Amino acid sequence: MLRQSIRPLTTANRALVSRSFSALAPKMAAGDTGAPRPGGAAQADQFTKREAAQENLYIHEKEREKLLALHKKVKEQRKHLDELDKHIEELTKNQGGEQN
Repeated sequence: MLRQSIRPLTTANRALVSRSFSALAPKMAAGDTGAPRPGGAAQADQFTKREAAQENLYIHEKEREKLLALHKKVKEQRKHLDELDKHIEELTKNQGGEQN
């Protein structure tokens, strides 16, 4: 008799333990964390705009640095080519190739 009265209590306890604490399960879409952003949708728009602007500024600065480096290399190459041209002119004058 005691055995029969204890068994239903343990099955009832298992059902209580396995249930969640909330009566309603939260409905979320894929990727939702469940916490709303402070300020609502308008705040989210401002954040994304500011973040996009910062990323664009960073990219613009990096591209500018690359262009300045390329411009510097072009100047150096032009200077080197000018020196080679002068050297060629001197060699041709010394060999009598030009009548100047």
